[in-house]
Amino acid sequence: MSQSVDRALTLLGALGDAPLSLEQAAGSLGVHKSTALRLLRTLEEHGFARRQPDLRYRLGGRVLSLAHRALEDFDVRQVAAPYLAALNARCGYTVRLAVLHDGEVLYLDEVAGPAAAEPSRIGRRAPVTGTAVGRVLLAGLPADGPCEEAELAAVRRRGWAAESAEHREAVTCVAAPVAGSGGRTVAACALSAPAGQVPAAELARMVPELLCTAEAISLAYGGSPTPRWCENRCGARPVARASRTSGRASAGRRR
Repeated sequence: MSQSVDRALTLLGALGDAPLSLEQAAGSLGVHKSTALRLLRTLEEHGFARRQPDLRYRLGGRVLSLAHRALEDFDVRQVAAPYLAALNARCGYTVRLAVLHDGEVLYLDEVAGPAAAEPSRIGRRAPVTGTAVGRVLLAGLPADGPCEEAELAAVRRRGWAAESAEHREAVTCVAAPVAGSGGRTVAACALSAPAGQVPAAELARMVPELLCTAEAISLAYGGSPTPRWCENRCGARPVARASRTSGRASAGRRR
């Protein structure tokens, strides 16, 4: 192991606990002050540390930026997979996961129901207009002031959206958002069924199950969902919302 890298990472960990003076930094590493100063100045140059007016050092903004990017890059498809399968097993309908990509809906994953008559949508795209998934993803974007469409505002207030044979395929669908950093919508979880076989009202009865699953995925992904806990059905645990840390991301991986 590189001694300099080891010392720099150890110093970063110490700065994460509390601001340090030069003397404290040297003491935490067991090195001379000149060595600690070189490390601190290197970290400061790259934005990983910054010196305060009282001459103590603390973590720099680059650490927060990298942590944010790492959490956002955490694979939502991998995290969601077991929850999609569990929802499919409970309700029997097709379950999908989709994201907003280049202004369109992009389907990332799917667990088909036994009555599914349409081909898989994994990797396929769909317009954001006229689809429940699209409306959920659009509603997750920042509100466009007073000019925002009333429909999207209603979806945001309600927390889910529905459609009935509005797209090319004759399907009924309900969708709910999956939350990421700061509560931002990163994906949509949806239930769908052939419109000719399953009435919209029947699928709407599954909305509590859908919301429960979306909340559980959000927790496992490290997001900040609103509390709609259904612990017996999908394993969502309110205590997991206490803080958004790497520990929660690790818990998500174990799920």
